[in-house]
Amino acid sequence: MGDKMEDINALDEIHKGSCMGVDAINFILDKVEDKNLEKLLRKQYKSYKDICERIESIYPNYNEGNPHSTSMPEKVMTDWMVNMKTMMDKSTSHLTELLIQGTNMGIIEGRRILNKKNLNEEVNDLVQKYVTMQEKYLDNLKEFL
Repeated sequence: MGDKMEDINALDEIHKGSCMGVDAINFILDKVEDKNLEKLLRKQYKSYKDICERIESIYPNYNEGNPHSTSMPEKVMTDWMVNMKTMMDKSTSHLTELLIQGTNMGIIEGRRILNKKNLNEEVNDLVQKYVTMQEKYLDNLKEFL
């Protein structure tokens, strides 16, 4: 049995991280020229979306309201950062590097939650799924550097 506040915090963080993943892939997808990378990103996008939807479906069991998401200013900032970082270099390797940096941030946050939290089994499994999914995509992204 987990600590309810830790469960809520974990769900909020993983939901926010998944939303950021969805946003980042959305912003970068139209810049991708490599069809294999585009295919991989569409799969990763769907994985993030699935985790967001799963969290949204179980969140009422833990807390009222909605899980934390990326705010409009955060979305605008992400879009601006992607545009700035890709203005001069839209190569597959550079785009992949940006995606790897974001994916690594998600893995680190997920691992931090798993290592320090006393989570309910359902929440723990979802965080583990989030981390494992990102680690898989990280390995696949490395091929495009």
